[in-house]
Amino acid sequence: MFPMKMTVVTANAEQTEALGETLGHHLRGGEIIELISDLGGGKTTLTRGLVRGVGSQDHVASPTFTMSKTYDAGKLTINHFDFYRLSEPGIMADELAEIIDDKQNITIIEWSDIVQHVLPETRLAIRITQTAEDERRLELTIPADYGYILQDAKQ
Repeated sequence: MFPMKMTVVTANAEQTEALGETLGHHLRGGEIIELISDLGGGKTTLTRGLVRGVGSQDHVASPTFTMSKTYDAGKLTINHFDFYRLSEPGIMADELAEIIDDKQNITIIEWSDIVQHVLPETRLAIRITQTAEDERRLELTIPADYGYILQDAKQ
């Protein structure tokens, strides 16, 4: 089946975070989420909502300098990767490959170009484009296997 597409425009950071929370409520574990945008595009803001929606109370910050952060959400673990500063995939590609098939993990990846060879074809891709100072257009490409996310987000 073909991937489903959905576009959402948010007027500010609060709405972007709320969209992430709505999506996060419906994550089951095992999802791979690829966030695509320029610097300052809203990836961390969206991630903050996703993490809260899954049920974590952990503080979300960009892992730009550490390359990865882990958030506890009860029975699920959220792994948040930011490969902006990575020039070679090396050990990070190995680490990513080890966790992406684990159904107890949700994996969020920023700046994924360098690890494309590790990522499964089945993944939720969210392209975030800044259209005004605070406004963002989020284009979700949702594989058929993740259709429950789109269905629930429409409600």
